Amino acid sequence: MQVNSEGLFRQHKSSIMTLQRLLDPLLSILILRLLTDYFHVLFFTPYILLCSFIALLIFVIFFRFNLYRSWRGATLFAEIRALVGAWLLVMSFLLLFGYATKTSIYFSRSILLLYAITTPVVLIAVRIPFRFFLRYLRIHGRNSISVVIVGAGDLGKKLANRIKNAPWMGMHVVGFFDDSQAGKIDKIEGIPILGTLETVPDFCRQKKADSVYLALPFRAEKKMRALVSALENTTCSIYIIPDIFIFSLIQTRIDDLDGLPIFSISESPLWGIDGWSKRLADLILSTLILLITSPLFLIIALLIKSTSKGPVFFQQKRYGLNGEEILVYKFRTMSVCENGTHVTQAKKMDPRITSTGSVLRRSSLDELPQFFNVLKGDMSVVGPRPHAVAHNEYYRNLIKGYMLRHKVKPGITGWAQINGWRGETETLDKMKKRVECDLEYIGKWSLWLDFKIIIITLFKGFSGKNAY
Repeated sequence: MQVNSEGLFRQHKSSIMTLQRLLDPLLSILILRLLTDYFHVLFFTPYILLCSFIALLIFVIFFRFNLYRSWRGATLFAEIRALVGAWLLVMSFLLLFGYATKTSIYFSRSILLLYAITTPVVLIAVRIPFRFFLRYLRIHGRNSISVVIVGAGDLGKKLANRIKNAPWMGMHVVGFFDDSQAGKIDKIEGIPILGTLETVPDFCRQKKADSVYLALPFRAEKKMRALVSALENTTCSIYIIPDIFIFSLIQTRIDDLDGLPIFSISESPLWGIDGWSKRLADLILSTLILLITSPLFLIIALLIKSTSKGPVFFQQKRYGLNGEEILVYKFRTMSVCENGTHVTQAKKMDPRITSTGSVLRRSSLDELPQFFNVLKGDMSVVGPRPHAVAHNEYYRNLIKGYMLRHKVKPGITGWAQINGWRGETETLDKMKKRVECDLEYIGKWSLWLDFKIIIITLFKGFSGKNAY
């Protein structure tokens, strides 16, 4: 294959990665030096030794976090998350070392605190323009790679569409290879059928492709083994797209079990740093909201007591994280407090709803006490709405994947609610739509998505045609 300007960056990819691997520890040293100058602190032996130790940690830990691999097909958020995770581990080692050796007394706490915050921001800031520069080149046909897809079934077509819809990845699909389609049709979705599986190795030996993606079903294992063996005699990169789309997926992740690669197809997204960050956001938000709305609690309590008999608060058993029972708090809005094996959903003009309760339910003010559930850790500000235990037991047998919504904590507001699926679900289809939204939220979760849901809730999530 001839080398042209389009492959200039690809030629020097290893050099660029090496440069970046050297740049990270050098930047960390520079930041610490600048901070000591700013605070007029002498940059003497302890700080020089500290720089050396941090540089070594960055050199090892960042590499272990795969920060110097190609991020061609990954999102910017994924790279930032990996960098922040690696930096937190670096700082953890640093704190542990300082505590164990009693050497923290030699350093300014103000400098170290600012250093811990500033360094990842700078490292991210350096990566962003370079990443967008590469994206610009790829969108305009530079720094691109040619790929072929083995298998023109649903999985292969899904992969091809993903590549076509993401020109920033700089990947060009040359064609498909498929035993069942070769010789019958010329193209699938505008992409040519180049031949059968037997012709793939020769095609690659002629260097007409850089990468081969195997998108075959599980039953084609023997064909895949034979093809991989033949492709090992070429210089093409080989990738296998696992046929996991036959399952209902909410959160996929590649992990390993003592060196054995495994795929998770049903897992909570809130592990490690993600879970901690969401919990911290919940604690801050719920505390602020309870402080701001505390006068409302007294007013609502007086209205409830003066307009109907019964307690101010209503507790109901619901399912929380991992299907564990929790007690959810609400302002009482009905003349009854149902909490048994049969719970009737509120309907339009429901005679059980009190005059005050009707206003509270329409404005969602009846759910304010659930911020205490958030403080306790039973709930989150954003997540799938918790259903009564009786409703869970009823729908779990009717809707596929229903209980997967309990892979995260239930929320006060959620993706389903801002998309119009709040209130009564008098038909099975309505509940299915709500569950679909819940599973979509779990699959796409991020702190940014939570923030987006909260903002939309403030503008349109407190009322709706089904809110009664």
